[in-house]
Amino acid sequence: MTRKPFRLLVLAVTAATAALVAPAPAHATSPYCGITWGSLPKASNASDTEMVNGVRAGRHACFDRLVVDLGGQDTTFGSYDVRYVAQVHADGSGDAVPVRGAADLQIVLRAPAYDQNGDVTFRPRDPREVVDVSGYPTFRQVAWAGSYEGSTTMALGVRARLPFRVFPLPGTPQSDDGPRLVIDVAHAW
Repeated sequence: MTRKPFRLLVLAVTAATAALVAPAPAHATSPYCGITWGSLPKASNASDTEMVNGVRAGRHACFDRLVVDLGGQDTTFGSYDVRYVAQVHADGSGDAVPVRGAADLQIVLRAPAYDQNGDVTFRPRDPREVVDVSGYPTFRQVAWAGSYEGSTTMALGVRARLPFRVFPLPGTPQSDDGPRLVIDVAHAW
C-alpha cells in the first residue's frame, strides 16, 4: 500500500472513531446559581408595629420572588414564619386554603392588614389570586388566608418543594418606603 492511500485510510478511521466517541451536545438546563438555601422553615421573632400594604411578585433567572410591602411606624421588619406545610389554613376559621402546585408554602407575618382603628390597609381584589403568577417557572398561585388578631397569612403554591430563602429589607424614612419581606423560591435544586 502506498503512503497516500494509507494516510487517507488512517484519517478516515480516525474521523469515524472520533464521531463515535464524541460527547453528545449538552441539553439546555437552568443555570447553576449556587443556591444553598434549603427547604427548612425560616422564621424571625422581633417586635413590630407594621401593617401589610401590598403584595407583588417577580421572575428572576434562578428563582421566583414574592415581596410583601409593609407600612407603619418602623423602618425595620418584625416577625415572620415561612415554611412548607401539608395544607395552609385560614386565619380565624381554620378552613383549608388550597393552592395549585405540588407544595404549599405558608407565609405568616406578625403584621395585620389593617391599622390600629381596624381600617383595612391591604385587601386583595381576588383572595384566590393575590398576585398574577401565571407563566412563572416555580410559583403556581398566591392565595390570601386572612388577617386576624395582628397576624396575616398567605398560601404560596409552588411547583415542588424547592429551596427558598426569606429576608427583610429595611424601609427608608426619606422616601416613605416601608420595610419589605422578600421570599425567593428557586427554580431547581
